[in-house]
Amino acid sequence: MSYERLWAPWRLPYIKSDRDDGDAPAGCFLCRYRDEDHDDVNHVVARGPFSLVVLNRFPYNNGHLLIAPRAHKGTLEELADEELLDTMHQVRRMIALLGRVLTPEGFNVGLNLGRVAGAGLPGHLHWHVVPRWNGDTNFMPVVGETKVISQSLDALFEILRDELEPPG
Repeated sequence: MSYERLWAPWRLPYIKSDRDDGDAPAGCFLCRYRDEDHDDVNHVVARGPFSLVVLNRFPYNNGHLLIAPRAHKGTLEELADEELLDTMHQVRRMIALLGRVLTPEGFNVGLNLGRVAGAGLPGHLHWHVVPRWNGDTNFMPVVGETKVISQSLDALFEILRDELEPPG
């Protein structure tokens, strides 16, 4: 029996990357993005007083965002009220933005608490906002373990940032 091979080389950097173990912010990409002044390179879409919005480099779907508190905190209990409120405002704001720009038919909004629950970065809490369309799950991820994303992160970043900037 012969099998077809579907290559997804874009996944290799994620597989090989050192991900934060939850103990220190040294390896935390969210803390690095928070502190750096390279929003275009890091795909930081927006910043709130206590939050950060980033395009997921390894998206489940086009438009997949991560919304995190600026502080390196790994549990909901650690968040001050203003941090929780600001992140929730960003979730609402980004759903509206993605709705205007990408016109999805729905969204998955989720939070993975702990590595066993799927958190790839358990030390820095973050919400996933994933736009969904009817039929966006097909044979590729099921059979080929490959997800087809129809737009580059750079192109989507530009569209989202342009939409967020006030006309002037």
